Amino acid sequence: MSPTPPPVATTIDGLRARLDAERAAGRTVALVPTMGSLHEGHLALVDRAAALADEVVVSIFVNPLQFGPSEDYDRYPRDLTADLAALSGRGVSVVFAPTVAEMYPSGPIDTRVSAGAVGEILDGASRPGHFDGMLTVVAKLLMIATPDVAVFGEKDAQQVFLVQRMVADLDVPTRIDVVETVRASDGLALSSRNAYLSPEQRAAATVLHRALVAARILHERGEASGDALRGEMRRVLATEPLARTEYVSCADARTLLELERVEGPALLSLAVLFGTVRLIDNEPLG
Repeated sequence: MSPTPPPVATTIDGLRARLDAERAAGRTVALVPTMGSLHEGHLALVDRAAALADEVVVSIFVNPLQFGPSEDYDRYPRDLTADLAALSGRGVSVVFAPTVAEMYPSGPIDTRVSAGAVGEILDGASRPGHFDGMLTVVAKLLMIATPDVAVFGEKDAQQVFLVQRMVADLDVPTRIDVVETVRASDGLALSSRNAYLSPEQRAAATVLHRALVAARILHERGEASGDALRGEMRRVLATEPLARTEYVSCADARTLLELERVEGPALLSLAVLFGTVRLIDNEPLG
């Protein structure tokens, strides 16, 4: 007999009522924010959340605020039935799956969380407003669920950086836990957007991880120049004809600003286009 899918709350009041009852019983709550189209990377976050708290809330909400006018909001994959089946047997207490009208009953909202200057570099440079929209919905989810801990994936490193900073700056009483990137056997980071790739693009997309590994190995051999590490990533990416590089970065992990020399914790990251499909990945140093 297959496991029963977790229950679904579609309203803010319904979710709060359920969680208030659990907290009254002395139980802790973990939140895993997602946009659905769940894969093993998401499920690793769910498993981590189940290890950290008594009750696990998975939110499934494709947030229109973080999509630009030319991005893929309308065609972003949505299949709640499949997502619920994937969450069956994972210890999920409730899935929060609100409509856009439930989250934004008056339409697009004027009050938003600003990502500041860091939201305008790297991924933010080509996606204006994306991180403001992301932080705004994460702030709403944290206030709706008031979890003890929220779990995010390391693959979205700039997102994690900004969420951690927001929580610290605004004294949000939620701990942020980060789970290592989950990869396919050939190194490609798992992503909902991988489903958009043609077979040829899917094979070519392994170049992201190969570029990051090449730069990491170069650093491990003693190279500290940021330009040299960025150049190594570009060199590897240039070997793949289907890959169109958007950016490569060797940044200070504490600020996300580009480094001349790596002398402390750093983050290698990149964004690459395969046709219209945009993929990101990263590799921590130190």
